[in-house]
Amino acid sequence: MKHHLLALYFTVFISTLTYGQKRGSWGDQGNGTYINPIINADYSDPDVIRVGNKYYMICSEFHYMGMTIQESEDMVNWKIIGRIYNRLDFPAYDSFKRYAGGSWAPAIRFHDNKFWVYFCTINEGLFMTNASNPAGPWSPLLLVKNIEKWEDPCPFWDDDGQAYLGHSVHGAGPIIINKMSADGTKLLDEGKTVYTGPVAEGTKIYKRNNYYYISIPEGGVSEGWQTILRSKNIYGPYEKRVVLEKGSTNVNGPHQGAIVDTPDGEWWFYHFQSAGALGRILHLQPMFWHDDWPVIGTDIDRNGIGEPVSVWQKPNIGNTFPIIAPQSDDEFNSKDLGLQWQWNHNPINSHWSLTDKKGYLVLKAKKASNIMEAHNTFTQKVMGNTGEVTVQMDVSNMISGQKAGLSSMSKIYNSIGVKNHQGKLYVFFEGKDKEYEEVLITNKTIFFKLKLDFTQQKNHFFYSLDNKNFKAIGSDFNAEFGYWKGSRIALFSYNELNDGGLAAFNFFHYNYDGPK
Repeated sequence: MKHHLLALYFTVFISTLTYGQKRGSWGDQGNGTYINPIINADYSDPDVIRVGNKYYMICSEFHYMGMTIQESEDMVNWKIIGRIYNRLDFPAYDSFKRYAGGSWAPAIRFHDNKFWVYFCTINEGLFMTNASNPAGPWSPLLLVKNIEKWEDPCPFWDDDGQAYLGHSVHGAGPIIINKMSADGTKLLDEGKTVYTGPVAEGTKIYKRNNYYYISIPEGGVSEGWQTILRSKNIYGPYEKRVVLEKGSTNVNGPHQGAIVDTPDGEWWFYHFQSAGALGRILHLQPMFWHDDWPVIGTDIDRNGIGEPVSVWQKPNIGNTFPIIAPQSDDEFNSKDLGLQWQWNHNPINSHWSLTDKKGYLVLKAKKASNIMEAHNTFTQKVMGNTGEVTVQMDVSNMISGQKAGLSSMSKIYNSIGVKNHQGKLYVFFEGKDKEYEEVLITNKTIFFKLKLDFTQQKNHFFYSLDNKNFKAIGSDFNAEFGYWKGSRIALFSYNELNDGGLAAFNFFHYNYDGPK
């Protein structure tokens, strides 16, 4: 079987590489194959389930508000269908003291005709929410256990109805199993340690052929591997097998994900790859079972451990579905905010609007000293290694002390914008190394452009007064990974002097390399 899979891998790779690269550098290639990553964006710590003929995915979002849910019909093409929560109701998330806090490695399951999501925040504890419809509404977040430094929980309902929760602790490990109430709202004991390993985390629990399986990433974010534990008893003792590693490939740290089947009995494994400033990107690996152990990817170096594939045949779903990727563009014409937008910490809903100025996103500035402390900063994930963002902004209602514009941000930031200084308007560039440049303008409408090139780390801002002739401002800058997330594209508005002033964004257009 291994030799058959290896031969298939090279056949698929050789026959599709040239055509595939013309079609798109990642994802669905339109010819029955896909190129990894299937989403070249920061879908870190992914968990995926199948319900009926559809697939649902969540990922860790940390301090970004809030967690989204994605849906797919063919396991490769994904769209965002809902937002599970918009805020974490703790003061620290209002005052920007929880960078790298928030939701770590969540789990999603379907039980009792409901979708269930569990996640931990390092400071506040274990949370749960559920919904009958994955698009929402989701129930208010329930704090199941108020405890610090738990991480990566996963619920499991056994055949007899007994519920359990697996998790690890900050620092990665050990793996602990707790009994849980059948309604998923309470833990019933102090838990039992079932495994201690090298940076063991990301618990996912499954059952098949009377074996309990715990799928865990080990070894750390950038250099780790995927381990499977199995036992006839949920409390162990567990056998161990490493099932996926970098091996001879260039995919570093292939681990942390989900085992999923199709209605026709194919098996697949989702995981992330640590990809620098882009974040942790989503891969899909073929999988099958042998002697009640999962075999993932292809064993290219024949050491008994699977390695990630680059190109493969799409899951045999039986239909052809449109080639799509999670949403990015926004005309701000809807009464509802595009699901791709996530706030940089808790929003203040009274200070942003899609109705105050028809066809615009209006941000009312709150006082802040810099963008990292600004309220209502709207962010979305970078898509692909290269791309171009164009934004139109109306500055006619900005007041003195206010800054508003477009940013590339993570732990560091580089921004372009307009500032009002004593009634005069200036286009400015602000860099992470305190580089600053400004140009006096008189126009009330301005266009910003951000060109992204993560392959060469040559990112640059431009501005225009007519959306035709763009002028460069500032220097090339690097984007960076920070606070456990990839670099973000952001719209911002704040005032260095007092509350007040409006900035209105007419559109957000994003063209990027990818499967479209």
